[in-house]
Amino acid sequence: MKPLETTGLNAEGAKEVTKLLNELLSDFQMLYMNLRGFHWNIKGNRFFMLHQKFEELYKDTSENIDELAERILTLDAQPLHSYTEYISQSDVMAVTGVSDGDTAIDHLIDTYAKLLKKERSLINTAADNNDEGTVALISELIGGQEKLLWMLKSYRGN
Repeated sequence: MKPLETTGLNAEGAKEVTKLLNELLSDFQMLYMNLRGFHWNIKGNRFFMLHQKFEELYKDTSENIDELAERILTLDAQPLHSYTEYISQSDVMAVTGVSDGDTAIDHLIDTYAKLLKKERSLINTAADNNDEGTVALISELIGGQEKLLWMLKSYRGN
């Protein structure tokens, strides 16, 4: 029996969802690398706080990456797994040379806003295809990111 047969999902719907999941996976991989760069290169009087926060965020992002990849596999597809693919599929651009905390936080605010928009669209596609597993996964991501976005904006005084 094929994996999708055991889940009861439609193959065409799953294909549509996995395409979007792979795009989101690519976004998360780019976010991960940006967070690592912020963690390594941050300077200034808020170094200790931001260095620790960026580490927390890249560890959380790594876990999210794994969950997204495993969901793609659950839907009988292959997760993207090269930086060439990530760069071509991602709406999150690589950021280099950032050592200023405010610049890094501003970039994260923009990135999480992009992710939330993409995740809401993905939830609708998954729901239209009766893919409750993907809906649950993405709903959980959205809840955490909305709170994080609020905190980042509050940190910047927005």
